[in-house]
Amino acid sequence: MGFYDYSVTDPQGNEVKMSDFKGKVVMVVNTATGCGFTPHYEPIEKMYEDYRDQGFEVLDIPCNQFKGQTPGTDEEIHEFCTLNYGTQFPQMHKSDVNGENELPLYTWLKGQRGFEGFGHGPKALTMSALLKTIDPDYKNNSDIKWNFTKFIIDRAGNVVARFEPTADMRAVEECVKSQL
Repeated sequence: MGFYDYSVTDPQGNEVKMSDFKGKVVMVVNTATGCGFTPHYEPIEKMYEDYRDQGFEVLDIPCNQFKGQTPGTDEEIHEFCTLNYGTQFPQMHKSDVNGENELPLYTWLKGQRGFEGFGHGPKALTMSALLKTIDPDYKNNSDIKWNFTKFIIDRAGNVVARFEPTADMRAVEECVKSQL
């Protein structure tokens, strides 16, 4: 199976097929409203505004698996994002990205691009220290480590990159631009 064979559910319970995104560059991102990385909504929205006319889409999948940082309903999450960050990209139903109830799309994404580290710098060190307390073997599995992990899908449905939340958003944007 490939990217276009999967689907997710929107907040109204409608199926959103990945095949609807054929020919587009897609960022799939698990988000949270009460996280230190929540300000990532701002550059993600800016990229969406700047590149959507060139075929860029964002698939926002809120997730409450990381320290309960997305406690609200789908409606409350949407309201928070639009009021605080002016988001216009599609938001999906709050879902799991790891474990027994993870979205099949995430099982596939993680199988395509595993964890390659948090990079360097203070945020990377903080995330590494935190993850060691949660999962001592975190470096050796492909699980999503935290909110705002981003997968970039090219126009042919291939995962071309995985960016951990500690990645510089300029690098994420450069990757997106290189696929447009």
